[in-house]
Amino acid sequence: MVNVDELIKTIIEPLVDDKDDIRISHQETDRFNEYHLHLSDDDVGRVIGKHGHVIQTIRTLVYSVPVSGSKKVRLVVDDGKK
Repeated sequence: MVNVDELIKTIIEPLVDDKDDIRISHQETDRFNEYHLHLSDDDVGRVIGKHGHVIQTIRTLVYSVPVSGSKKVRLVVDDGKK
């Protein structure tokens, strides 16, 4: 099985300036294994990209990875504005 944390980190690291600020946390719901990506405020825009194209491509890659169990993977970028 693929380590989803490492996959996300490998994809995100070249896109951000503050590599030390990358944190990934997990939350499990009834239907999803959610991976919450925490970045510095300056790097959130780089990861989301214009019109969300960059994050959508990252999500496509992460969602295509086979995982055990029936739950799907979900990637959430936490921008701290909630």
